This record gives sequence, C-alpha cells and structure tokens, in this order.
Amino acid sequence: MAMGERSRSGRPRPSMADVARHAGVAPQTVSRVSNGHTNVDPATRQRVVESMQALGYRPNGAARALKSGRFNTIGVITFTLRTFGNTRTLDAIAKEAALAKYAVTLIPVPDPTMGRLSGAYDRLSEAAVDGVILVFEAHLLDDAEFSLPPGVPMVVVDSDTGPGYTVVDTDQAQGARQATEHLLELGHRQVWHIAGPPTSFSAAHRVESWRRTLEEAGAVPPPVLYGDWTTRSGYLHGLTLGRRPEVTAIFAANDHMALGVMRALHELGRRIPEDVSVVGFDDMEETQAFWPPLTTVRQDFAAVGRLSLQKLLTKIGRTGPDLVDKTLVPTRLIVRASTGAPPPSPEGEGRRR
Repeated sequence: MAMGERSRSGRPRPSMADVARHAGVAPQTVSRVSNGHTNVDPATRQRVVESMQALGYRPNGAARALKSGRFNTIGVITFTLRTFGNTRTLDAIAKEAALAKYAVTLIPVPDPTMGRLSGAYDRLSEAAVDGVILVFEAHLLDDAEFSLPPGVPMVVVDSDTGPGYTVVDTDQAQGARQATEHLLELGHRQVWHIAGPPTSFSAAHRVESWRRTLEEAGAVPPPVLYGDWTTRSGYLHGLTLGRRPEVTAIFAANDHMALGVMRALHELGRRIPEDVSVVGFDDMEETQAFWPPLTTVRQDFAAVGRLSLQKLLTKIGRTGPDLVDKTLVPTRLIVRASTGAPPPSPEGEGRRR
C-alpha cells in the first residue's frame, strides 16, 4: 500500500486513495465525504467514514484550505488572561467556534504597545487565520499608526475604538448607572467609587456613568479612587474609606475589589450593610458566598463572546463591502444582602447642590 507521507511516529499516513480502496469507492467520493458534501449516499458515506476510522485517516486541512480559501481558524489577541471578564469571554469564543467547526489560535500580548500588537498580527498571519478577535482593555486602536493586515476581518471586544470597527461589549454605562441608582434609591445621599485602572476603557465608562448619575441626582461626586482590579487594591481603598464615618455607600468597579473593600470594612468594625453598603461589578459565581452575599452588576460574558464570534464569521463569509457596527450587551443588577438603607447621617453629610 503506497503511503507517501509519514506521521510524527514515522509510520506512513493513509492517503485518500487508501481509504477509497478500503471502502470500495472512488477517491472523488472520499473527497466529497471529507469536505462535507451532501451528494453522497448515506450508506456509502457511512462506509467511507468507517474506513477513515479504521485506517486512522485525517483529511489534509492545508489542501482543503487551498481549495476553499478558508483555514477554519480564527485568531484571538488579548493583553491579559488574568481578568475574570477576559477568561469568560475567551471561553465563550472557544465554545462558539467549536460549534462552528473553527479552531482558535490564542496570541497573548503581555505588553500592550503598538509594536507588540503588530508582532501579534504577524504571528497570526503565519498561523493562517481567517479572521481576528481583539480582546483588550487599553486605548490603542485610536493610534493613527495602527492598521489591519489587508483582507483580515476583525471584531473588537471591550474597546473604545470609535467608528470604523465592529465592536461587541457590555453596556458599561448602563451597569454603572444601575449600581449608583440602586444605592441612591436606598436613601444614600452619596456614593463613593473605586474604579479600575485609568487606562481601561470599561473602567473609564463606568466612572463617567457613575459621575453623571450622581450629578443628575443633585449630588456632588466625590474624588474617584483608582484601583487595579485586584482584591488588594480594593482592600487598601476600603481601609481609607472605611475610616470615614460619612461614607455609607461604595461602588467598586469589579467584584474582586469589592471583596477587598468588604474585608477592610470587617476589620474596621463597620457592618455591611448596616453601616456601609457595597456594590460590585461582574457577578462572579463566588459573590454569592461573600459575607454578606454581594450585590453586583451582572455582565453576560457568554453573550459577548458568542456575538463576537458570530459577527466575525459573518465578516469572513461576506463577499461585498465590510459592514461595521457596535453591539452593547445589556447588564442586570443582582441585589443581595450587601446593600441596604443607610444609618442616620451626621448633619450636612452628602449635601445636595
């Protein structure tokens, strides 16, 4: 049996002709089955599949790509795998890609600079991908020097890109408004905010929405405290705020920082929510086990990842001019035991304008 190519183990790989002889069909029939064509009799198809399995035959993906112009692979560039949102979004992208019979090539870029981003695109070009999903939190696409490789479709997740890009993101402004309004409706006259890093698009939009919501309610927004998404940064800011008796409501920009705030308040002897109410953002599974369980804003990362992959596949399949749009996935406030009415306030605290 002539088997020209060899596997990594050194054994010859079965060819399409070998499968055809084993199944008693023409090589063209094996090709049709390999490429998913429907013009094959079901019984014949089954016989070919059984022969493929018996011989250990795997269709040549490179050859199919040359015929179809598709590699059935998408690339994902991300600047960090440490954040809860990114890991959940990537998980959803991978699951949706598998359903569409696409593989995923992941390129982490630890240093979010234009040079490193260009290098990531070079690596994706070498990996032969049909399109790219860019998942990141820094403001980079506004850089005038940035340009996409010609002919490579792209979808951006979680970025303030402006016009010209297809974007899928959580409605950050809606979520921050929901958190702030919830605390105001409970009777708190002021809401303090622990934000994410200043370079983060999502953090910036949450800050803007929190500030605007307070102003519309007639409250003067207090200074923003910037964290880095970690529990430690929430803890340190929680120690600062917790020592101030006028602070009765804290909105943290993610659940990890909210957990740090809660630890600080417990250590300082301030009760949650009797003395201070705390709201987070993300709705990690663990928030139900916080003490007390955390009120937070739920982001639907599964929907973000699923939509980004679907939009990319639509772009890959288009033959006409590219279409760009922005899709915002709604958030939902999940009320638990970490928020409640404020204690009696000292005279003049949180004075309205």
